[in-house]
Parts: sequence; structure tokens; C-alpha cells
Amino acid sequence: MKLSQFSFELPQEQIATAPPKWRDEAKLMVLHKDTGEIEHKIFKDIVQYFGKGDTFVLNDTKVFPARLYGKKEKTGADIMVLLLRELNREQRLWDVIVDPARKIRIGNKLYFGEDESLVAEVIDNTTSRGRTLRFLFDGSYEEFKETLFHLGEPFIPEWVKLKVDPEDSENYQTIFAAHEGAVSAPAASLHFSRELFNRMILKDIDKAFITVHMGIGHFRKVDVEDLSKHRMDSERVIIGPEAVAKINKAKRSGNKVVAVGVTVMRALETYVTTTHEVNVYDGWTNKFIFPPYQYSIPDAIVSNFHRPQSTMLMAVAAFGGYKQTMEAYRVALEEGYKFGPYGDALLIL
Repeated sequence: MKLSQFSFELPQEQIATAPPKWRDEAKLMVLHKDTGEIEHKIFKDIVQYFGKGDTFVLNDTKVFPARLYGKKEKTGADIMVLLLRELNREQRLWDVIVDPARKIRIGNKLYFGEDESLVAEVIDNTTSRGRTLRFLFDGSYEEFKETLFHLGEPFIPEWVKLKVDPEDSENYQTIFAAHEGAVSAPAASLHFSRELFNRMILKDIDKAFITVHMGIGHFRKVDVEDLSKHRMDSERVIIGPEAVAKINKAKRSGNKVVAVGVTVMRALETYVTTTHEVNVYDGWTNKFIFPPYQYSIPDAIVSNFHRPQSTMLMAVAAFGGYKQTMEAYRVALEEGYKFGPYGDALLIL
């Protein structure tokens, strides 16, 4: 398929800049992919479509405040640093993106905080935009992390909102976040509330948690028309024995496995057995899913509404079918659904 096939006009006013007051009261569109039927619901109604033994697979990654603003030594030029991943705990090494990249060279020092209490040195150019920073900090590792995260803010893409608000620190985190490491939130999971979890328990709907540390690869612009030539960034995936047991039990019993979010969708498809089951896995995935593609694990998916030409839209279309998914997006635009990580949800059965 071609990049241009995933184009549509997305009005700015249909991009949500904040979540609904109650997490589980966003709009929910339900697409029946075999018939093309579309229903309009509220997210907490999702339990109506599932029953005993069905299993929701959720991403329990925890978002850290990845975006820092600072100054370059001597010139005092403003710079933005996006923390991607910690490379070495003892040496305080981090893989980062620096903007503007063209002004930063190996050996430059960067200063953060109003009192410039945190200093970093550029020690490597890893890509055209990427850098490796060594933070210069005399205190303990715990003190360093506390200082680093105190100065940072959640990475919410600028196409969603230009200024991060204090409440975003809580809003941009799932209620079950457990394992720190994500630059961006697994958006589809933001809709789940404790009340909704209780309703799932009453219906004997199971939950399996895996960890996928979402980076910024899904937000990068696809710059090739031939999708087979696009290369995805890698993300860390951890699928433990308990999750494997629950997912495979549901598959063997003929129950539904529901993948919540694109990160879960591609994680489940990364290491599939010949009998269409999942294995314990701790590694990385750069899997890029776009139509035509036959999913092996999920029987249903939950996703937010994504930007045009995004890899997340492509992964959803691969599950729902290209024509049915793009029609659902047309209806979503017509009916005023909100797009983006704070937006409304789509359930495909």
C-alpha cells in the first residue's frame, strides 16, 4: 500500500487537548469489520461486547517526564532535549534527541534548570538528530533521577498541544502504570478506570499485562510513498509468563483476546508460534504492520483515532480492513469524534 492512501483532512478542533473529565466516558465507536456496521457508544460500554474468559491485554509501561528545556554553554541558546532511554546508570548516559540539532556538537555542555543545577555534556552523535549525553552530577543515583525528572515534563506531541499543563503528569499516565520507561503514553489504555476494571471483574473478563516502552517512532513522519521501505524505531517489549499463560489459555478456549493499543498489537505479533500462540519474550521489536496483514493473536483491538499517514493508523487498518477502517475514520470526522492520545476510542471486532 501507499502512504497517500492514508491521507485525510484532520481539523485542529478535532484533536483533543485534554481527556474527558472521567476516563471511561470518552466516545467509543464500535466497528464490526466483517459487516462494516458501526455503532456509537461510551467507552465504559465496552464490557457489553465481552464475557467470561475473554482477555484484555494492556500495556503497563510508565511514562517518565522525557522533555527538558535548557541552554547551550557560552551562547545561551535555547535547546530542547527529549530523553529516549537510559544507556548506562553509573555513568549517567542517556540516548536523547536535541532540538535544534544543528547547533549542538560533541563536547558542548548543556545547562538545565533556572539555577543551571543540572549539566550535561554531549559525548556522541548517534544519528542525524540523536545524541548521547553524559549528565554531570555529584549526588547519588536516586538524587540524580529526582533532579532530572523534576526538571522534565511529559512528552505530549506538539500537534496535540504546545504547552504542557500541570495536570498532564497524571492525565498522561494509565491507572495501572508500573514499569518506568515510556516516552509517550499508551493512549488506548488511558480510557480504563478502576470502576471499569470492577465491571470487568463482575463479568469474569480477564486482564493480562505486558510492558512495551513506547518511544517516538509512531510519531515520526513517514517519508516514503512505498510503505514497504519504511523502517520503524525499535521499542522494548517484555511479555512475562503470567501474561503468556492468560493469553494462550484464552486462545485455546476459543475466547477473545483484545489488544489494547497499537503498542500491544505489534508486541503480540512480534514472536508468534506456529500454533498462533505467544511466548515469553524480553527484547526489542521494530515490527511495522500495515495492510495487507493477517493478525495471529488479537481477536479484537482497542485504539484511539490517529493522525493521517501515521503508522498507528496503518496498524489499525491492517486489523479492521483498509476500506472499513477508513470509512470508520470518515464517520468519526463527521460525528465529531476527537483524535489523538487524549481523544476518543475505536473498538474493532
